[in-house]
Amino acid sequence: MVAEVKTVAFQGMDVRDIDVQVQIASGLPAFTIVGLPDKAVAESKERVRAALHALGLSLPAKRMTVNLAPADVAKEGSHYDLPIALGLLAAMEIIPKEDLHSFAALGELSLDGRLRGVSGVLPAAMHVGGQDLGLICPQMSAQEARWAGEIEIIAAETLLQFINHFKGTQLIADFQSDERIVDANEDENARHRSGLTDMAQIKGQENAKRALEIAAAGGHNLLMVGPPGSGKSMMAAALPGILPDLTPRESLEVSMVHSLVGTLPAGGIMRTRPYRDPHHSASQPALVGGGQKVRPGEISLAHHGVLFLDELPEFQRPVLEALRQPLETGQTLVARANAHATFPAEFQLIAAMNPCRCGYMGDAERECARVPRCGQDYQSKISGPFLDRIDIRIDVPAVSLADITSARKAESSHDIRQRVIAARTMQSGRTHLCQGDAPLNSRLKTEHIETICLLDAPTQKMISQFAEKTKMSARGYYRVLRVARTIDDLAGNESFTLSKQAVAEAVNFRTSYGS
Repeated sequence: MVAEVKTVAFQGMDVRDIDVQVQIASGLPAFTIVGLPDKAVAESKERVRAALHALGLSLPAKRMTVNLAPADVAKEGSHYDLPIALGLLAAMEIIPKEDLHSFAALGELSLDGRLRGVSGVLPAAMHVGGQDLGLICPQMSAQEARWAGEIEIIAAETLLQFINHFKGTQLIADFQSDERIVDANEDENARHRSGLTDMAQIKGQENAKRALEIAAAGGHNLLMVGPPGSGKSMMAAALPGILPDLTPRESLEVSMVHSLVGTLPAGGIMRTRPYRDPHHSASQPALVGGGQKVRPGEISLAHHGVLFLDELPEFQRPVLEALRQPLETGQTLVARANAHATFPAEFQLIAAMNPCRCGYMGDAERECARVPRCGQDYQSKISGPFLDRIDIRIDVPAVSLADITSARKAESSHDIRQRVIAARTMQSGRTHLCQGDAPLNSRLKTEHIETICLLDAPTQKMISQFAEKTKMSARGYYRVLRVARTIDDLAGNESFTLSKQAVAEAVNFRTSYGS
C-alpha cells in the first residue's frame, strides 16, 4: 500500500515541491525515512509513532518506508511530521488517500498528538496557492497562511481533528482570518511607533537630523562620525519613526523572510520597517546569511528596513567587505558546496563610529597622545570601496551645554515623517519613467538618473570641478546626483533639472568624513 502527501522544502527564499511517499509492505518491522533527511526529519518517526500511540493507534508490524522525493534535495526542519503522519494514516487506510491529493501539508507533532507551529508557513502558502492547492497546517500557523490570499486552509490543533475531518465525523471549516487579530496587529504597529525615540528628544545636531531626514526620504546609506555621547545611536534609533509603513508588496516580502526564521509576529504580518542592530562581534554568516543550515542573515532580516552598525571599525573587515555586493544589488547569494540560496537584502545602512579608538580626536583637552596617527589607523579599517557605497557622511560633534539646556522645542518625528512620505510619494509617481518600476532614489539605475537628474551648465561645472578635485569615482558621482534628487523631492521640486542648491548640499555631504 502506497500513499502520497505533498509538502515543501525551503532553499533560501525558494520553495521546492516535495512528495512524501509512504509504503507499508510485508517484511521485518521497520520504520525508515529516506531522501536526504537531516536530524530533525530523521527523528520525525519517533514523534509520529508517539503521537499515533497517544491517539490509541499502533503502527503495523510491517516494513514502513517513507521516501521524501526528489531524493537528491536535502530535507531540513520539523514541518515534515504532519505530512508523514497523514501519509501513514492514508497507507493504513484510516483516512482516504484521495482526499489528500489537493493539499500540501506541514506542521510539527507533539508526543500527545497536538500540533505545533512551524516556520516558513507564509512562503509555503504562497507557493501552494500558485498551484491551486490547499494547505493543511497547525491552527497556530493558519492566520499567517491566510495572508497568502484566497487559498483553502484546513487548520487544526490536534492530529485527531484531522483524522475525524477526513473520515467525515468532524468537519473543519475552511479557516478564515480573525479580524480581531488583524486589528490587534494594527494597534501593535501604532504602539511600535509610539515606543520609538522621537526626533524631538534629540538636542541640537540640526545638521545630523537634516541628513537623517534626507536618508529616510531617499533610502540612502548614512555614516555618522563623532565622539562618544554625541547622540549617534539615539539618532539611528529615531530613524524608524520617520519612515513610512511598508507597502503591501514590501510587507509581504519582509514577512516571508521573517516567516522563514520564525520571527514573524503571531497571527500577524510585518507592517513596520524592520530595524536590526547586530553587535560588532557578529560573524559573516550571521550578518550576510549562511551557516551549516543556510539561513537569512541580518541584512535580509533588515530587508526594506534599517541595518544599524554601531562602532563600525570594530566589525571584522571580511564581514564589512561582504556587504559590498548586497549594498549594490539588493540581494545576497549564499553559495555552498551543497546549497545555493538567494535572499533579498534591500536594506538601508546606517553606520556610526568614533573618529579614533579613544574617541576624542579633535578635542584638545581629551585626545590621546597618538593623534593624528590613532585616527588614521582606526579609520583605515574601513576600506575605500565600502566607504564609496555610503551616500551621506557627516561629522556629529559633541552636544554643547547650550543645546542640552535649551528650552526650544525641536521638530517631532511625526512632522518629519510627513515630509518623508511626501517625498517618497513623489518618487513613486515616476513609475512611467522607470519602465513600470519606481525605486527609491538610492536605487535609481544609471538610465533613470540620466532622465530625472539633469544638470544645467553652472551646476555641471560645479560638480565636475568637485569630482576632479576629489578624484571621485563614477559610483560616487551618481550617488551625489541621487542624494540631490532626494533633496529636491523634499523641497517639492518636480523639475527633472536638479537645483544648484540641492547638488551643493549633496556635495557637502560627500565632502565630510572620508572624502
